[in-house]
Amino acid sequence: MLENAREIKFQEGHMSQLKTAQDVRCDFSRKGIAIAKWAKKHGLRPSVVYDLLNQRTAATRGMAHKAAVLLGMKDGEIDETF
Repeated sequence: MLENAREIKFQEGHMSQLKTAQDVRCDFSRKGIAIAKWAKKHGLRPSVVYDLLNQRTAATRGMAHKAAVLLGMKDGEIDETF
């Protein structure tokens, strides 16, 4: 998942691209949104999002998984019942 190359995913019969860490950073910059503010708004620790964007975490579970899915970096579901 944490690669520089874009990954292709199939979703509901059509193809869409997952975002890279660089794509996400550009989105934040283009929209003028602070990463820490976005993280807090979504119930995440800013350090988790920074670790994800700096490729220091694998985003396999927990808050890193949630962040990756919300940012469009990973295809997955968020189950907050646990």
